[in-house]
Amino acid sequence: MTMQDPISDLLTRLRNAQMAGHVDVQMPHSKAKCAILDVLVSEGFVEGYTVSEEVKAEITVQLKYHNGGPVIEEISRVSRPGLRIYKESNDIPKVRGGLGIAIVSTNKGVMTDKAARAHGIGGEVLCTVF
Repeated sequence: MTMQDPISDLLTRLRNAQMAGHVDVQMPHSKAKCAILDVLVSEGFVEGYTVSEEVKAEITVQLKYHNGGPVIEEISRVSRPGLRIYKESNDIPKVRGGLGIAIVSTNKGVMTDKAARAHGIGGEVLCTVF
């Protein structure tokens, strides 16, 4: 059976694993997931991730906790396969007044909302993280 929305699968696996208190979580590999995880690692929401070198590669994400609670308080999908959300650079939403991040897919790659505004480029708003 094929997966209809791999990005939603990534976000749901992260959310469920952190609520259950797991140290790491595994999921099928895709380039889009790795791009989103690169942003989450650089912003300090997850410790890191590794990709297995198998025929069916898997990603193992090391989750991050602070004072016994998960670092990611809320993670939600904005643009979805049935309703894509595209924003110009000046219309990209600020998450919780700038405390969180929005992950945006642009023609220059996947980046945070702050980086997209700084470069003056818009794109598809994939998800928000707080």
